[in-house]
Amino acid sequence: MIFHLLSRLSANVPSVVYRAALIMKPQVVFVLGGPGAGKGTQCARIVENYSYTHLSAGDLLRAERSREGSEFGQLIDSYIKDGKIVPVEITINLLRKAMEETMEMDEKKFRFLIDGFPRNEDNLQGWTTVMEGKANVKFVLFFDCTSEVCIDRCLERGKSSGRTDDNRASLEKRIQTYLQSTRPIISLYEKQGKVRTVDASCGVDEVFDNVKAILDKEG
Repeated sequence: MIFHLLSRLSANVPSVVYRAALIMKPQVVFVLGGPGAGKGTQCARIVENYSYTHLSAGDLLRAERSREGSEFGQLIDSYIKDGKIVPVEITINLLRKAMEETMEMDEKKFRFLIDGFPRNEDNLQGWTTVMEGKANVKFVLFFDCTSEVCIDRCLERGKSSGRTDDNRASLEKRIQTYLQSTRPIISLYEKQGKVRTVDASCGVDEVFDNVKAILDKEG
């Protein structure tokens, strides 16, 4: 059923390869960390100071869930509410579409922060299958933070965010999903020497100072 729906969604994506791909493949930094680790906040600051485009896997999924007429809406909603990871085919299709549209509008925008992805081994395998040779993963920017701090931040955020998953029950499920599924992916990239770790438990400004040091070094 998912593949049937994907074929219909893909019909809305331009079939021609974007011109910029002939010059430069997308340069990708995966941004990982627990819920509430500050990934979105720091990505916004990176975009202000560096030539990156921020793509949040979660935001793309929530937007697709809310899009009128989306055949994925109910499916995405059920996964998010249960703190589960949405099927990789849907997520990668949305990420690929967003990168293509960004590069079609401006061929100079080929650097991407992909926030909250890959979240498990299935995500990673799906990315490798679909995007191998089509994008270069430079490194993983890992925001390291304790579960307690993550939950407290999300509960505070939930007072104004309007997000259905910013409640303790969903958060506890999301933390467990992160520890069981995403943390091993970070460990895998660590073995490849491709993880840049930031202590995300400090204040926003201090965290960004550390982020800047990493990005300036990476070039």
